[in-house]
Amino acid sequence: MNRSKSDQLFAEALKYIPGGVNSPVRAFRAVGGNPFFVNKASGSKVWDVDGNELIDYVLTWGPAILGHAHPKIIAAVKAAAELGTSFGIPNPHEVTMAKLICELVPSVKKVRMTSSGTEACMSAIRLARGFTKRDKIIKFDGCYHGHMDSLLVRAGSGALTFGHPDSAGIPAAFTSHTIVAPYNDVEAVKAIFAANKNEIAGIIVEPVPGNAGLYLPKPGYLEFLREITAAHGALLIFDEVMTGFRLARGGAQERFGIRPDLSTFGKVIGGGLPVGAFGGRAEIMDCLAPLGPVYQAGTLSGNPVAMAAGLANLEELNAEGRMQNAENKYVQLEVLGAQLAAGMRDAAKSAGVPMQFNQCGSMFCGYFTDKPVHNVADAMHSDREKFKKFFHGMLDAGVYLAPSQFESGFLSTAHTAADIDMTVGVAAKVLRTL
Repeated sequence: MNRSKSDQLFAEALKYIPGGVNSPVRAFRAVGGNPFFVNKASGSKVWDVDGNELIDYVLTWGPAILGHAHPKIIAAVKAAAELGTSFGIPNPHEVTMAKLICELVPSVKKVRMTSSGTEACMSAIRLARGFTKRDKIIKFDGCYHGHMDSLLVRAGSGALTFGHPDSAGIPAAFTSHTIVAPYNDVEAVKAIFAANKNEIAGIIVEPVPGNAGLYLPKPGYLEFLREITAAHGALLIFDEVMTGFRLARGGAQERFGIRPDLSTFGKVIGGGLPVGAFGGRAEIMDCLAPLGPVYQAGTLSGNPVAMAAGLANLEELNAEGRMQNAENKYVQLEVLGAQLAAGMRDAAKSAGVPMQFNQCGSMFCGYFTDKPVHNVADAMHSDREKFKKFFHGMLDAGVYLAPSQFESGFLSTAHTAADIDMTVGVAAKVLRTL
């Protein structure tokens, strides 16, 4: 596959952008080789600057749940932009978005917009501390909540990809109130609460971690987190930046039947534009300025163009679900996810290659190990050299997966059964070469 134009662009980018990229995992360091540059995207496909067509399972890291360049989102963006790209003053779209989020997610009674998932998580943590008047936060090994200083401890995503879970430039004092536990480990969380009585402000967790690949909560684990936080007067914060409005209409909390105190969102609610949000119980949210003492602000929060794009995304996702006898897009995504998982497991088995293929709705990840993956320690058993070869074999055949073993893949309603069949067929060939 010719990528000469991409190679030229990357060489130019290296002169002016650190590492040649604006987000580390895009650099392909985890898999080797140079990244490709995209010229356009539509539906389930992207085309690079050299004209190569690829089935895309990264989907701008999750937001494109309807596929790329959905006509209704493009129309909404154009209409909003013609009235002005930013106001710094309240606009009607942000009220509509807030109302819709509260309608779709019962645990959220009030919500505030930000411009990124990192900002949303940072603000939720500050709010939890301000509301409880406690300092300590529990997070989980491999869970990534954005690049805020106090939570960039044993994180997933790009930090895990490069083997440096802790970033330089963060004083130890900034992370001294962050306690890290293994995901899916009940006894570890119990021990933390026992050793820190009346000091834990809350737990922040990806209900389905998607930043160390993808693994699921064991039965009863999320229920346990709900119970122990309530028992100790701490808050349960669901980071649904990735899973929100993707794993179900009301996110992972609807799928698993858990009601957290606070939730953070992003990706899908922006329709591909930069957006974040955090929300929850009214008495907690009312601690935010201007009503309360917890300060949070953002110049571009509630940006009208981003709100319009996100509203179009959410409304299209939910329109058919409100009509009797109409196909539910979430059902469609479940079917596609199950088809991909079954096909990939069969392909790996036929090739004699050990693989754990974890899937939850429209999210997935394959690990090259014969051991089940329930947390980041299990994920580290995956053969990353095999993953590198598999990634490049798939890419050369026209299938784009996340360029890291430790990232989730995504499906959209634009993907077809034929896309899945083609992907599984390619995978079967590539796996036989490993």
